[in-house]
Formats: sequence, structure tokens, C-alpha cells
Amino acid sequence: MIPTPYYIVYEERLRRNLSLIKRVSEEADVKIIMAFKANALWKTFPVIAEYVSASTASSLNEMQLSLDCLGNEVHAYCPVYTESTFPKFLEGSSHVTFNSLAQFNKFYPQVAKHNEEHPDRKVSCGLRVNPRCSVIETDIYNPCVPGSRFGVNASDLPEELPEGLEGFHFHALCESSSYDLEKVLVALKSQFGKWLPKLKWLNMGGGHLMTRKDFDVKHLVSLLQVMHKDYPELSLIMEPGSAFTWQTGDLVTEVLDVVEDSGIKTAIIDASFACHMPDCLEMPYRPAIAEADDDAGEDAFVYRLGGNSCLSGDYVGDWKFHSPLEPGQRLTLLDMNHYTTVKTNMFNGIQHPSIWFKPIDGDAVLLREFTYEDYKSRMD
Repeated sequence: MIPTPYYIVYEERLRRNLSLIKRVSEEADVKIIMAFKANALWKTFPVIAEYVSASTASSLNEMQLSLDCLGNEVHAYCPVYTESTFPKFLEGSSHVTFNSLAQFNKFYPQVAKHNEEHPDRKVSCGLRVNPRCSVIETDIYNPCVPGSRFGVNASDLPEELPEGLEGFHFHALCESSSYDLEKVLVALKSQFGKWLPKLKWLNMGGGHLMTRKDFDVKHLVSLLQVMHKDYPELSLIMEPGSAFTWQTGDLVTEVLDVVEDSGIKTAIIDASFACHMPDCLEMPYRPAIAEADDDAGEDAFVYRLGGNSCLSGDYVGDWKFHSPLEPGQRLTLLDMNHYTTVKTNMFNGIQHPSIWFKPIDGDAVLLREFTYEDYKSRMD
């Protein structure tokens, strides 16, 4: 039995998602690239590379990870580039998107020089635009809130785009539906439509949760086909994060103690929401637990789960169970393979869960186990 806590990723589930993503890509004639911000578990990339080999990067580390482990087509976007980082992005990326016209004007001369000296590996430049269409309820994940630092408004663009600007990029979704995308595209066309025929590509960012069961894939494909009809010279790009690894892995933990105060029972586990599942506190959201039952009746036993850090707010709840929780009982927190391992931290020196991979055939394989040296070496 694998010691808890541990993440486990299932190859069968991963391939199911990847097959759907590839089908959408082919049917809608859209390039779908992987966003490492949702998952950077590179030891699973050999499976992913059978379906997708391009990525989006918002840091030099993400760019290098793609070059080392996934593919050489890297679409870079940073809220801001620096004099020291931009030359490296230029060397390793196929596309570079700027967050403002000021950043484009500052760094485009380097791009023009690079493209002149290296005609065999030219870099295509894009500009992030703000369609000012909010379809996300949680502000921390909403790039289109008033005062957003992301993207250029249509009113701030010149009538004629600067030489060398070949694409637009927008990111306005978060675990959203195709109908949310439709709303954003209506807003985009209304505000930026006069420039779209002059571009080579449109990157529609992430947040397209096409692998969720209730996602209308047929509607998404038809929506993208209409875009091709309206703008036949425009190549379409999508960079979903969660969709790649949605419901492909779990976090298995163990109840260590049960405490009660003011009538509230808390089962303290050997994992931490603050350290291992920070999105549960940031979003916030309550993950599903395989052993729990939200439909349990009035006789159900109700518990919070408390993490094993000393942060007072390191808990989430409440869940219903058919029987009392006891120390030693294992709980399976479902869908913990996106925005988990990429966001973990070592607050309190809490040990990270190990990471396992379950191939379609055979026993689970250990991908990574963490030790004291991982904690200590962060400060080397």
C-alpha cells in the first residue's frame, strides 16, 4: 500500500482527455497548445507529446521545460519582459505576445533583428487585447475586471497596427463553457473586428474546459468553424490548462485525528490545503471526496477537513459521511492533477505528497518522492 499522502495520475484518464483535445483540434482546424501553469508534471509529457507538442510559457522556466521535455514550439506571454529575460525568450520561442504597446515598441527592434539574422526560425509577435467581457465570477481569476493589468483596450490601439504585429491574444475564461467563449468572441469582434482581417493569428487563451462532461464540444467546433468562415486568413490557437488534466488524478490522504469545537467536527489529515491544494482556499472550492456522500440524509456524519499546517484557515468543509471518521481512514480527494503540484509550497516545512503514475497496464509507478533536502535546498 502506498504511504499517504500521495498524488496519483491515471494514464487512461489522461489519454481520454488528450484524445478529445486532438479531435477538437482536427475538426475545428485550431492549434491547441498546453499551458504549463496548470500542470508541469514533465514525467507524464511522453504521453502528452503523442497528441500535442506545442506549449505556452509565461516564464523562462516554463519555456525551457517545453524545450527539454515537450516540443520546440513555444508561445510566450509575460505581463512584462525585462532586458535580461527577453533575449532568452527570443531564442527559445516561436511566438511572443506582449501585454502592452509600450512593451512591443521597446522589444520589437530585437525581434526584427533576430528574424533578419535567423530567417529559418523567425519569431511571430502578438499583442494581448482586453475584450472587456467578464464571464468569470471569481475576481482573482478574472482578467477582464475593471482596472485589469492585462491587455490593451481597443480605444488605445492606432488605426494602423505597428509593423511586425502579426497576432492578437486574449484570455478571458476560466474553466468556462463554449457559450462563455461565444460571448467573448462577440465582444472581441465588436471592439477589435476591424483589425482581425489584417492579422495572421488569434490566440484565444485558456479556460476552455472542453474535457468536462457537460461541455458542448459540438458547439465549440461550430463556433470555431464560423470564425474561420468570417476570417479565412486567421489561424486560431487555444491554450487550455485544466482541460488537459481535468479529472485525471487524485490526492489520497489519511485521517490522523478528529477534534470538535462549538459543535463542529474536524478531521485532521496528513495533507494541507494551504500547502498542497491552495486553489481550494483561493477560489475557493470544496473538492469532491470519493468516500463522502453529499446526498446522505439527516443521519449523516458531517466533518470539515483540516490540513496539517499551523495556518488557522487551513481547512475546507463540510462533507457528509455515512459513518464516523476514524484515525487511519483514507480519503480520496478527487481531481487533484491540475493547479495542484504547480502551486504547492513548503510553508511550515510540510512534506510534499509523493507523486505516482498509474499506467493502463501494470502497477502504479513512483514519479517523485520529496525529502528534507528538497526543503533545505530551496534556500541554498
